[in-house]
Amino acid sequence: MPETITPINIDDEMKSSYLDYAMSVIIGRALPDVRDGLKPVHRRVLFAMHETGNVSNKPYKKSARIVGDVMGKYHPHGDQAIYDTIVRMAQEFSLRHPLVDGQGNFGSIDGDSAAAMRYTEIRMEE
Repeated sequence: MPETITPINIDDEMKSSYLDYAMSVIIGRALPDVRDGLKPVHRRVLFAMHETGNVSNKPYKKSARIVGDVMGKYHPHGDQAIYDTIVRMAQEFSLRHPLVDGQGNFGSIDGDSAAAMRYTEIRMEE
């Protein structure tokens, strides 16, 4: 069977391929899931906290410890992105129901940034 090569315009193919890739990234990572409203990184943080026993009736653990667990096991991206996710889940003004109980400076509604992860502690909210 002879294969035929179809000539295509490279500009059109690049536009189409990039659009397909961008949409898959947006749908897969950037948009929250309709079932629970969580992005994959939120789900990974909560799973790691549950796996390490960092639940509401146990003592707080350093945020850096949880960030390291998530980055090492489930989300091999930058530590700052993971910590920013934890901070947002701990802020009472960011989510209707905070998912993480934070101890320390997690920023303010006025735009003050959170303290470094080595200074804050977290556990799962009840």
